[in-house]
Amino acid sequence: MIRKMIPVVLLLLLALGSGNLLAQEKGAGKAAAESNTEEALQNRQLTQQELDQWSADKAALVGRLRSARANVQWLQERKVAESARVQSLDERIAELGRRLDEADRLESSMQDTLLVILNRVEEVNQRGLPFLPEERDNRLLMVRGELARPDFTAAEKLRRVLEVLQIEADYANKVEVYQGPIEVDGQVIHADILRLGRLAIFWQTPDRQRVGAFDQASGQYVELPASEKRNIGRAIEMATRMRPIELIDLPLGKIGGGQ
Repeated sequence: MIRKMIPVVLLLLLALGSGNLLAQEKGAGKAAAESNTEEALQNRQLTQQELDQWSADKAALVGRLRSARANVQWLQERKVAESARVQSLDERIAELGRRLDEADRLESSMQDTLLVILNRVEEVNQRGLPFLPEERDNRLLMVRGELARPDFTAAEKLRRVLEVLQIEADYANKVEVYQGPIEVDGQVIHADILRLGRLAIFWQTPDRQRVGAFDQASGQYVELPASEKRNIGRAIEMATRMRPIELIDLPLGKIGGGQ
């Protein structure tokens, strides 16, 4: 009986061992499957993250590429615009250079013209009536010095010469009486001098006994006949506002040998 039970027990033990072994194998397989699944999920997640990162990088690169292309196009347009601007500036510089050359030429020409004008004014003064000689000569000398100065602009030089012409022209519109020495027949006398613009100069001694005029033909002061005393005296009184204005006869054109 005991011998019969031993095989049965052995069979049961073997069955139990096989069951445990199968259970262990099932547990190990399940664990391995779960591990493989989790690893696959992690790999999938990593792959998805890499795909997402790659998509983000791609989008960023595409954006940078578009921006770079837009910048290149803008720079090309700017290059065209700047090239046109530079060309325009070059043309303006060339035009300014031409104008400067022309201005230098005109300034040189005007300098010569202004000197010629001053020379003519000086010649007219020398041939004309001898009034205010020191003042007028000093003015011409000063303007000549200003024309020679390089720091004076052409406009300033022209203005100064025009001032001289204006002053000389204004002398023709003025009547004045002043006292001073004159030379008559080699004798220096003190006289009241009447200047009628740039037309004539008459003189009268303080005692009113002698009268005369400046003879432009001879360039000298000459004495006039006593018959002219009254009218010359009256003219001097009218010029100094000591007498009302009236019509009088003065010996204009009779000086210089009755010419």
